[in-house]
Amino acid sequence: MDALPLFERLGVALAIGLLIGLERGWHERERSEGERIAGLRTFGLSGLLGGVWALLARDGSEAVLGLGFAAFAAVLILAHSQMTRERENADYGITTVVAGLLTFGLGALAVSGFISLAAAAAVVATLLLGLKPILHEWVRKLTETELLATLKLLLISVVILPVLPNRGFGPWDVLNPYAIWWMVVLITGISFVGYFSVKIMGPNRGVPITGLFGGLASSTATALSFSRLGRNQPNLHRLLAAGVTIASVTMFPRILLEVGVVNPDLLPKLILPMAAMALFGLGAAVLLWRSAPHTADTGEMELNNPFELWPALQFGALLAAIMLLAEAAQVWYGDAGIYLLAGISGITDVDAITLSLSRMARGDLSRDVAAGAITLAALVNTGVKAGLVAVVGGRGMALPVGVVFTLILAVGGFTLFI
Repeated sequence: MDALPLFERLGVALAIGLLIGLERGWHERERSEGERIAGLRTFGLSGLLGGVWALLARDGSEAVLGLGFAAFAAVLILAHSQMTRERENADYGITTVVAGLLTFGLGALAVSGFISLAAAAAVVATLLLGLKPILHEWVRKLTETELLATLKLLLISVVILPVLPNRGFGPWDVLNPYAIWWMVVLITGISFVGYFSVKIMGPNRGVPITGLFGGLASSTATALSFSRLGRNQPNLHRLLAAGVTIASVTMFPRILLEVGVVNPDLLPKLILPMAAMALFGLGAAVLLWRSAPHTADTGEMELNNPFELWPALQFGALLAAIMLLAEAAQVWYGDAGIYLLAGISGITDVDAITLSLSRMARGDLSRDVAAGAITLAALVNTGVKAGLVAVVGGRGMALPVGVVFTLILAVGGFTLFI
């Protein structure tokens, strides 16, 4: 190997050590000289040492690298043990020791030729080290329900999904267990992110933020939550109407996200109607927000469990049923059957019909028909939300929401004929 590439790789190994050492040195900056296991210089040398040892073992002598790592680990552990015995208020954490071992390994990885991987891992490791207060605060606030929800989401995505058969079953071979469950993971993942976005940002940091992230989890649930608040706080009707609008129009970019993941070729057909409705709705929400009083408390927004297995199974069953019905509707009634099914599905849910038609558009279903049916489902769902707000929130919220949603429906309907 030429000398120049070797110098570059050793330079990356040194830079990795200096990066991690910078964070560790800053973290322990209050301690006097000699009270730290390792600082900026030691971490820089550790990364360089790992690179040199990988260079010595480049001819297939992996045992040399393993012995070097073992010797370095022994030195770090000995230094940590000695320091914890000598200090009265000793820190028994081994984060710095683990960071040192990782630095050695990443330095070796960089010299072995995996430069980008080693650099990326170093940046992620440094971020994890620097985010200690934030991460600990998140863990402290994490409830048992949220922890179990996280584990369940990992169960369905990491454990169950890979073992499902990836082929068609049933009539027309339309029921693919892997594809159906993968779309269940997609939807539950979006709702999961939305839940924790609201939890982290805080429900009282503003109706627009709550509407945005709450709509990512469930636009209907968020709209109903704001409507209940509006019934008890009539002076906030315009403000809460803005929140309902933001939560509802979040559905349109969510549809684009789902379509983009399942069938990106369908996006050009949907960008115009979805973007037009989203932009118009956001503009109307801004006008409502600016004209509303901002003096009173908006109350607490109720947050449900971020993930429950039974609703996920129900959504999977609904998705399978809609996929089967959509295929049957196309076979028996042609395009008219697809539009009819989309209109009916939009009364209760948009995600299932969106995912089903996006997948069908990869086969025999026309992209124009799929895009039109998905847009129709979104229009029907928007109208249903307006009706729910009118019933739950009363006349005060029904008027601004009704006007805005009627205009959104007009914009969406117009785009269907362009």
